[in-house]
Amino acid sequence: MQIINKTNPWPKGWGQKTSIMGVINLTPDSFSDGGDLNSSKKVLDQVNHFICNGVDVIDLGAQSTRPNAEEVGPAIEIKRLIPYLKLIKTEYPNILISVDTFNSEVAYEALLNGANWINDVTGGRRDEGILDIVSKFHCPFVITHSRGNSKNMNELANYENVLSEVMSSLEILIENALEKDISKENLIVDPGIGFSKNLNQNLEILRNLDTLKSLNLPILIGASRKRFIGEILDEIDPKERDIGTLAISCLCSNFNIDIVRVHNVKMNSQILKVADKFYR
Repeated sequence: MQIINKTNPWPKGWGQKTSIMGVINLTPDSFSDGGDLNSSKKVLDQVNHFICNGVDVIDLGAQSTRPNAEEVGPAIEIKRLIPYLKLIKTEYPNILISVDTFNSEVAYEALLNGANWINDVTGGRRDEGILDIVSKFHCPFVITHSRGNSKNMNELANYENVLSEVMSSLEILIENALEKDISKENLIVDPGIGFSKNLNQNLEILRNLDTLKSLNLPILIGASRKRFIGEILDEIDPKERDIGTLAISCLCSNFNIDIVRVHNVKMNSQILKVADKFYR
């Protein structure tokens, strides 16, 4: 028997503006803000700050996907995630929550406890069972292009044509999802900026965002504070890369991208309110 998530899983204005996904990392080792949100008060304060500044979806992660991150396994991921997920949904029942996981066990527990989206940085490649879970809950599913895992993805940035190979991989992942009876209307694609891609490869994808539109699915871009921005700015500290992130958010508005995943919700919300006036 199929489980149906009865809550409307789409943010207000979806497809009419550049929507904002705000990142909340519940990990001690995430590349930008690992360990910052280490109490219920801090998490709820951040959620409230995001809501007050125009967030559309909040993305909770309990497993770091930065290069060289240790995989903690589903049990620890669930232990980190579920108490905060329940707390947020109790305090803010109407906010849309995405859970950043590639583990089917985590996805199941998250959706059972009020999550609205699943955001899988492997697009179902690592744990195909996640496709069955998403299908049962009839929820939005972000399919991201990546290669390998956190330990080896930087070694796998070898492409003859990064754009065509990313597109080909996404097409296969989309087909896998459809074969599991996930509705096409629930799919979102992400080209995986920073995942198994170097500076020039990331820029090549960003210059050609229109190419992704041939997939006929909503597009998410997650470039916030990533290493390639630091390389351009010569900025080691990820928290000092927000200006570079804003440039990419403006680019996304120009290309009518559906949603950007960012750490600094307030700054991105403000700049997108202006940029969308030009491009939407």
